[in-house]
Amino acid sequence: MSELLIRNVWKEYGAQIVLERINLHLPAGSFVSLVGPSGCGKTTFLRMILGQEQPTRGDILLDGKPIPREPGPDRGVVFQRYSVFPHLTVIENVLIGFELAAASFSGVLRGLAREEALEQCRALLAQVGLSEHADKFPRALSGGMQQRLAIAQALAKNPKILLLDEPFGALDPGTKSQMHELVRHLWKTNAMTIVMVTHDIREAFELGTRVITFDRPRRDPHAPERYGATITYDIPMNDPIISAHKPQPRPDASLFQ
Repeated sequence: MSELLIRNVWKEYGAQIVLERINLHLPAGSFVSLVGPSGCGKTTFLRMILGQEQPTRGDILLDGKPIPREPGPDRGVVFQRYSVFPHLTVIENVLIGFELAAASFSGVLRGLAREEALEQCRALLAQVGLSEHADKFPRALSGGMQQRLAIAQALAKNPKILLLDEPFGALDPGTKSQMHELVRHLWKTNAMTIVMVTHDIREAFELGTRVITFDRPRRDPHAPERYGATITYDIPMNDPIISAHKPQPRPDASLFQ
C-alpha cells in the first residue's frame, strides 16, 4: 500500500508560520498535483513527507504508521535540478542506490548480488528509455534524458511514494510532453502514490487525479509571518479512487500566479 494521512500539520520556523491546519487523506495510487503561489510552503510540505523536515505540530502517517524522521527507500524524490552524479555512468548512477542500501559499510556490491542489482538497473533504464545510454556519462545526455535518469534513480528501491518537485520546469514543451507520458506510464505500471509540486496549471490538471492548492487565506500586512498557508482548494479529477465525487469548477489560473 501507499496511503498517506496528514493530520493537523503545522510548520513553523521560530515566529514564522509557513503551514497551518493541513489535513489531507491520499488513498494509495493517488496522483496529487500541488499548486499555489511561490513561498507558500509546497516544497516544505514535500520535504516533510520525504523526512528532511519535521512538522512542528501534527502527524504524517504512511500506511497507518508515522513517517520515518529521515529519507528512506519507501520514498523516492525527483527535483527540478538534475540530481545525478556527473562522475558516474548512467547505469552506475542507478546502481549506487542499490549499493548504499545493501552494503552501507563498504558501499560496494560484489558477485551475484551485484549482477542481480545490475539486472534491476537495466530493467529500470528500459522503463525510462535509457537502455542505449547505459554506459554514457550524464554530460552526454540532454536535459530530458538526465531527468529520465533522475526518475530511474528515484525508482531504484521500488518506493511506495514518488515525490516530484517541479521536475519538468526546465524542459522545453516537446520534452515536457514526453516526460508527462513517461511519468503517467510509470505511475500506472508501478502502482505508486505520486505527489507533484508544479507551477504549471495545465500540467497539474493533465497529470493529477487531484489538484490541491496551498495559499494564505488569512493575512496581516503588519505581521506577514503570523499566518501560514493551508489548503484552499481540493479538486478531484476523473479517477476511480474518488469516482464518487464530481469535479468542482477549476479556479481561475490567476489565483496561482
